[in-house]
Amino acid sequence: MDPAPQATNKKASKRKPKAEEDVASVAPVNAPASSAGTIFSETTFVSLPIGDKTKGALTALGFTKMTQIQAKAIPHALEGSDVVGAAKTGSGKTLAFLIPIIELLTKVNFTRQQGAGSIIISPTRELSLQIYGVLRDIIENAGHPQTHGLIMGGANRKAEADRLVKGVNIIVATPGRLLDHLANTKGFNFQRLQILVIDEADRILEVGFEEDMHQIVKILPKQRQTILFSATQTKKVEDLARLSMADKPVYVGVHDDAVQATVEGLQQGYVICPAERRFQLLYTFLKKNQKKKVMVSILPCLT
Repeated sequence: MDPAPQATNKKASKRKPKAEEDVASVAPVNAPASSAGTIFSETTFVSLPIGDKTKGALTALGFTKMTQIQAKAIPHALEGSDVVGAAKTGSGKTLAFLIPIIELLTKVNFTRQQGAGSIIISPTRELSLQIYGVLRDIIENAGHPQTHGLIMGGANRKAEADRLVKGVNIIVATPGRLLDHLANTKGFNFQRLQILVIDEADRILEVGFEEDMHQIVKILPKQRQTILFSATQTKKVEDLARLSMADKPVYVGVHDDAVQATVEGLQQGYVICPAERRFQLLYTFLKKNQKKKVMVSILPCLT
């Protein structure tokens, strides 16, 4: 998960499950101490000028020292500046934008009746689920009143629309479904939007959402704060940043000279498994990796 960097980006080969051998082959490995040590700063979350409830929630969830990107980005975002951040996947970007969002909406007493106060756009359903999980944990542990929701392709559109009309303060969304709701869901109130976050902007553009993003930016209110993160700074990312930000943003980067788009120490992999065996495979995988930080996404076969 992004806020707690875990691990080297290695290509995983397609495998047919052979019980526990396949599970072991994709299990994350512990990162060397030297590589993990470069990710974190010496700055703590409790030193931030944020509310005690949020600090307590972060402590309860095990977040103590900030990563480098968090230490550089959060202070600027808390001041209300537009921020462009360059950091690899796994560097802790999620908390770098969730904390400013939660603090701002809490300070201005943003309510359900005011609709969407913040929208977070991510490239995939899997990443959206990860972000939403962290958001929900912080909100619930802190006891903040703001409502939150997840809208993405593949989910029940009518149920999403009903929730949006009732009022969702912090929305995590994929681009295509978000644009659909912005254009077609009557009663979706986003006119008081305070913060727009575009996470993994390079990936969003790579998977074909460039035109959707341009349309989304045109529809949303212009008076807002914008935070954009990208592992690589391409011409298209720069164009999107210029389009989405009214003022000159603050630039923060921690991996400007890196070649890989994922932090060292993070291992990624997958297994193709028959549906009837997936829970057996999942159980074995988790049992073998009880002492490691692991994230598993179970996806249906689309063949």
